[in-house]
Amino acid sequence: MVEDEVALAETVRHGLTQAGFVVEVVHNGEDAVRAATENPYDVIVLDIMLPKLNGYKVLEQIRERGVWAPVLMLTAKDGDYDQTDAFDLGADDYLTKPFSFIVLVARLRALIRRGAPERPVVLIAGDLHLNPVRRRVERAGQEIVLTHREYGLLEFLMRHRGETVSKTQILENVWNPGFEGDPNVVEVYIRYLRLKLDAPFERNAIQTVRGMGYRLDPDGG
Repeated sequence: MVEDEVALAETVRHGLTQAGFVVEVVHNGEDAVRAATENPYDVIVLDIMLPKLNGYKVLEQIRERGVWAPVLMLTAKDGDYDQTDAFDLGADDYLTKPFSFIVLVARLRALIRRGAPERPVVLIAGDLHLNPVRRRVERAGQEIVLTHREYGLLEFLMRHRGETVSKTQILENVWNPGFEGDPNVVEVYIRYLRLKLDAPFERNAIQTVRGMGYRLDPDGG
């Protein structure tokens, strides 16, 4: 658990211990990166507002180092963009303060049951390559610079390459569950990706499946 409020960290640690967990606590971002890199944790509970390195930086650095333990963000930051940034950087769950302790326990147990599946180093669709560790995208050997949201959408499509995914699936996985905005935002970001990944290379990797959603050609278009 990474939490800079010592009293809160101790309270949660005590409660989780009573619930059967073995808990280690650190209080700043630098110690969090070091601990996560050196120890095979089943799950990591991570605050965002931390001294030395904030939670976003911690998350980014441990994912870059190949640490795939499930991460639950436990934070007072409750904005949509805060959650989106966390998920884009590799978080697995997000819980805002104040929180229900029994909900925290249930979510931790769910993450532990799910485990940390091995994540491929590079996702490939023809000459379109996405490196989740470096968050780098290339087409025909040329680096493509994407925003966080564009990257998250492309990674989701590439993890489901060859499959048709609906707008609802995209919103739930790339934006957030229970998204209440305009679902046409998906079309906007699909267009952004096509302008960057397909048009300059005369390709058609991101295909519209009328009435169903979108499909990324496993051969890169």
